[in-house]
Amino acid sequence: MKLPPVAAMALSLGLTAASAAEQAPITVTRIGSQPSSAAPEQNFTGSARVDSRFQAPAPARVGGGIVTFEPGARTAWHTHPLGQTLIVTAGVGRVQKWGDAIQEIHPGDVVWIPPGVKHWHGASPTVGMSHIAIAEALDGKSVEWLEQVSKE
Repeated sequence: MKLPPVAAMALSLGLTAASAAEQAPITVTRIGSQPSSAAPEQNFTGSARVDSRFQAPAPARVGGGIVTFEPGARTAWHTHPLGQTLIVTAGVGRVQKWGDAIQEIHPGDVVWIPPGVKHWHGASPTVGMSHIAIAEALDGKSVEWLEQVSKE
């Protein structure tokens, strides 16, 4: 069976792209190969640390890291243009959407924050918390930092 020229070209391009993808290596970033860093004071209250930051290469847009909050530490209010997923790995945390009540989060909880939703997250006042944070970038930007969260 002979394919029409346009179909044959599309099939050829598809096979070429698939072959290129099959040739791309899997990348493993080893634990300890990236230094821990203190979370920036302008975006966090209290002591927090960021580990294992990652940003997938284009055309992918996903990036993230592991954030560890000491008791009482939290982010400033912020939004994500394409949303954010948090996977709680240790401790007791809190998350709050602007105008809503604070929600307590625990290890194994998966939190989805929709695109553009103003929120904060961090540790409970008495117990630290760690989570994996994952967000996609839109036009190279994955977060918009806003004002600090008040003690109240």
